[in-house]
Amino acid sequence: MLDPIDNHILMRLAQNSRISYTDLAKEVSLSSVAVKDRIDRLVNQGIIEQFSIVISAEKLGKKISAYLELEVEPAHLNHIVDVLKENERVAVLYEMTGPCILHIHILVENLEEMERFMHESIYCLDGLVRVENQILLKRHKNQDGLNI
Repeated sequence: MLDPIDNHILMRLAQNSRISYTDLAKEVSLSSVAVKDRIDRLVNQGIIEQFSIVISAEKLGKKISAYLELEVEPAHLNHIVDVLKENERVAVLYEMTGPCILHIHILVENLEEMERFMHESIYCLDGLVRVENQILLKRHKNQDGLNI
């Protein structure tokens, strides 16, 4: 499916999605047009889902990064997911294996905002069975996507 050139392109894009076609072309000994065609093919095949940036939440005033695990009653799962998807403080929302578990990552300015979020957006949800939360102390590595 993927040859070594495709793997190299994916690896480099994962490291820096802003790398130019020209720079990639030099690394893989192809023309810029050939590299662009390969990237377009990887996008069309769904192998590359998106190009994104990582924004420093802390530098934008979001000092608290917290992870929540919610166990919900199955009958309320879809409604809770719909409500949380619309919440601007929710950065990540995953449905996990186990007894109807939702994993949420939120970004807030301070502990008072986190407390407000918990009361206004979490504790009031119908069908909530259990809530656990953890506050991030330090990020040692942050990598989205797959290692090639």
